[in-house]
Order: sequence, then structure tokens, then C-alpha cells
Amino acid sequence: MRLLGPDGAYDSDVPGTLGGNARSRVYGRLDCPSALRALPQGYARHRVFFADEATAVACGYRPCGTCLRAQHAAWRAAR
Repeated sequence: MRLLGPDGAYDSDVPGTLGGNARSRVYGRLDCPSALRALPQGYARHRVFFADEATAVACGYRPCGTCLRAQHAAWRAAR
């Protein structure tokens, strides 16, 4: 699987635990209802994957407000 890290994309034998959207710079769970609804509209073209949450944040992505509500609330409060 191809994962995104702070230094760019890399190949990994271990699948990512989180997905993200390269355009909106949002990351969330792979089973996120919002992301699953967006797949038919072309979301997959811009999808990236992360090994973990720390990597997603290090890459400049923010938590999804749908599937990661607590993390999103903390992100908003920190802004």
C-alpha cells in the first residue's frame, strides 16, 4: 500500500489505518460515513492513506468532523 508521510509518499507492507483527502487536507477513519458518501463523486482520486494519526497531523491534515469528533473539536479549539 502507498502511504503518505511527512517526507512524501512511500510503499508499505502494512496498510494505513486512516484515509485522507489531498484537496481538503482532512483525515479520518477508513469507514467514515462522510468519505464513503463522497466516493461516487470522485473522492477516490484525491484519497491518501496514513499509518497513524500522528503522521496525518505531521503532514498538515486536520481531523474529520464526522468520524473523529473529539479530535476535530480539539483541533478547532487549538486554532
